[in-house]
Amino acid sequence: MRSHRLPSLATIAALSLPMLAFGPAQASDSSLSAALDTVRRGDTQHVNPADYRGHELSGYVEYYILRERLPNASPREVLDYIAANADAPMGDWMREQAILRYGRAGRYDDVLAVAAGEPKSTAEQCYYYTALMSQDPVAAATGGRRLWRVGSSQPDACNSLFSTLRNRGEIGDMEIWQRMMLAWEAGEDGLASYLGRQMGPSWGSAVAAQRSVAANPAALSSVGQCIGPNCAGNESFFTAALRSSARSSSQAALNSWQQLASAQPFSMDATRDIEHDIIYWGLRRDQRQMLSWIDTALPRQTDPEVYELRARLAIRDADWSAVENTINIMPAETQGKARWQYWLARALEIRGQTSAAQTAFARAAGQRDFFGFVAADRLGQAYNLNMDTSTFSDAQRAEVSNWPTVRRTEALQRIGQDGLAYLEWIHAVKAATPNDARRLADYAHQRGWYMLLIQTTIAADDMLNSLQWRFPEAYRDDFMRWGEANRVDPYLLMGIARRESAFNPRAESPAGARGLMQLMPGTASLVGRQVGIGDPGPYGVLEPATNIRLGSTYIRDMINRYDGNRIAAAAAYNAGPQRVDQWLARSPGEFDLFVEHIPFKETRRYVRAVLEYRVVFESLANGGSTQGVSVLTPAERDHRYDASLLVRR
Repeated sequence: MRSHRLPSLATIAALSLPMLAFGPAQASDSSLSAALDTVRRGDTQHVNPADYRGHELSGYVEYYILRERLPNASPREVLDYIAANADAPMGDWMREQAILRYGRAGRYDDVLAVAAGEPKSTAEQCYYYTALMSQDPVAAATGGRRLWRVGSSQPDACNSLFSTLRNRGEIGDMEIWQRMMLAWEAGEDGLASYLGRQMGPSWGSAVAAQRSVAANPAALSSVGQCIGPNCAGNESFFTAALRSSARSSSQAALNSWQQLASAQPFSMDATRDIEHDIIYWGLRRDQRQMLSWIDTALPRQTDPEVYELRARLAIRDADWSAVENTINIMPAETQGKARWQYWLARALEIRGQTSAAQTAFARAAGQRDFFGFVAADRLGQAYNLNMDTSTFSDAQRAEVSNWPTVRRTEALQRIGQDGLAYLEWIHAVKAATPNDARRLADYAHQRGWYMLLIQTTIAADDMLNSLQWRFPEAYRDDFMRWGEANRVDPYLLMGIARRESAFNPRAESPAGARGLMQLMPGTASLVGRQVGIGDPGPYGVLEPATNIRLGSTYIRDMINRYDGNRIAAAAAYNAGPQRVDQWLARSPGEFDLFVEHIPFKETRRYVRAVLEYRVVFESLANGGSTQGVSVLTPAERDHRYDASLLVRR
């Protein structure tokens, strides 16, 4: 839920105007930039206040100066800084840094003085509850036990809190055991072993049982049915054992579960967790001999993913009765999505239930989605973009330009601090009222801040249908130029870039892909030599026109490889052509089945998104009309998807 504790951005702007009018002379951008660089290096002693005071960005310089003085700066100084920068991200940063540095120094009264309730990060929370122990031990113990009960290691900041709770008896053998079981479930063997060594003598046989079963899951049948003193460790032990076993052998886990479930009671939560993992791994590994039990247990689940796995397996098996049954028991939100209404319609159609199939196709066709567009084609209907628009006057835009957060964003951009500009802007969007967030989006659109614009629609709560902002005409001239030069649909190029980088020209993936169209270094070098410009290097590939030129050439080659088919080409752009060749070799034939059979979830989503986005970009270019726009060509819809699609060389 969005916080409305802060005044609106317009109110903040109005309140700030007198200060700007009568305050000290504003420092220049160049002097501010030099001061900011100096303090970010940790050199806060050699900065002249005249170089930053009065500038819109003075709070950034003051943040680093005050942070450098922590933990020796007083809570009053910290709180005054936070109050003065309440509408900027530095206020939150300062509170976080003060809690962490006061906590590390053991200044727990100061932690409570600057905290505003429970902090966000785990390390902060540990210091907070350590500090709270002297004032509200019950609340501190409750928060501390929650932080304890996780199956992974916690930050060193938690050591003092956990030690205090153990000394007070708030964390005893039972709590250690429960965490040990969570670590076992999570595959954190080192933590599980460490916790086992902390257990008291009365739990020795339980620890031995865990070690035995962890080393050999088959030993589960011989450890007995009473784990720990008075069998207190039973449920957590058997839950962890079965969930761990399911990862290696879902059938063996099912056999053990059926025996245990009949011998002793399990809570509803434990039952759901155990069965979830058995179902999940059974479906992931295509354990069809388990389907009878899976179909019985599935309705007890709440995780959409296990329903999707079951439906996809039924589609692969052409078991249309199972497709229908699975979709009909999905959680309502998942069931209502265009993808599953489309497959429900296909199942009903194949089983001769034409009227019901048409109804399901219509539900899918009402949505802006790849499968929604395909369903609309089957019904002969226009695509439904579900688009809303917002317009603001020049006077309203002029008002936004005076909002402090906008002035700071523009000032940060002027001095080349794009990363800080992004943080400033997104902080404002998240704190804004819905109307103010839309005004920020409109302003970003007018300024051509495409990356910030798209991130605004992501950070805000209610802009899913604001298509003119979610899909702006970023770098349109370059897409048109290189689309025409390479004979590639420019709207397809826009769809790829929007999916790949959200129009961030400096985007870099963890794998090393770079730029608007996310080109890997090897691909950029290969295609660069192919078009005669050579290897663009790690920075040249970030130049939008170069990136689009190389990306459009590469997708052109993929389209040519697959006889003009953009579904296969988009899949190859994401997962590589060698994999797509293999998928086509065992494809069931029809385009929708090929898309659904793609084994990589990321690639399935990618293909659908790129083709959906392409429709949106072309429709927006047509003034929002989908007339004449088609998600697939007749050849893409009707061609058989198999090895014959691969052009022989």
